[in-house]
Amino acid sequence: MIRAVVFDVGECLVDETREYGTWADWLDVPRHTFHAMFGAVIAQGRDYREVFQEFRPGFDLYEERDKRVAAGQPETFGEEDLYADVRPALAQLRASGLWLGIAGNQTMRAGAILRRLFSDDVDFIGTSDDWGVSKPDAKFFRCVAEVTPFASQEILYVGDRVDNDLRPAVATGMPTALVHRGAWATIQWRTQEAQQLPTFRVDSLLELPGCIREFNDSAR
Repeated sequence: MIRAVVFDVGECLVDETREYGTWADWLDVPRHTFHAMFGAVIAQGRDYREVFQEFRPGFDLYEERDKRVAAGQPETFGEEDLYADVRPALAQLRASGLWLGIAGNQTMRAGAILRRLFSDDVDFIGTSDDWGVSKPDAKFFRCVAEVTPFASQEILYVGDRVDNDLRPAVATGMPTALVHRGAWATIQWRTQEAQQLPTFRVDSLLELPGCIREFNDSAR
């Protein structure tokens, strides 16, 4: 049975449209051009960080993040960037008695923002900077399992990417849900892995309570 639900962050809970737009501005690249290159890199199966290299060879993302902070333009997100279904879905899942967590590839700064936004809504929040390991490394999902008070097969990991979320989570024994939004899910949605790997495929997080209920009923 599914007893815990752990969510990815970007394009699962947080709409990153505004943030990637600010990176285009930082690079002094038209936003439409930046987004087009972003989609091309994803479609080619490359690391999204290569997008920055296309416009500025030798670009160091961590260094540039520090420069943005120094310039008073740090990466950030807030309540206005959350997808509309996030708050009601979390409320419904919690009301049904499920343990809830958030775990994604995020900086310490982003982790602080997540805790400010969600500490009253979930049981745990962890980031790659907290653990010193990033998805898709299997160690990341072992960290998720260690902080969750249930077995891996009882933890549903919810994400928007086949490569970073579903594939490594399934390899560690977790059921998964693929949410159909954002650049990665849109591009990967019709691939064989996207159709076969996830336990659930949803267009909205509000579908999860019903999916989990049916899944658990069938497991009894």
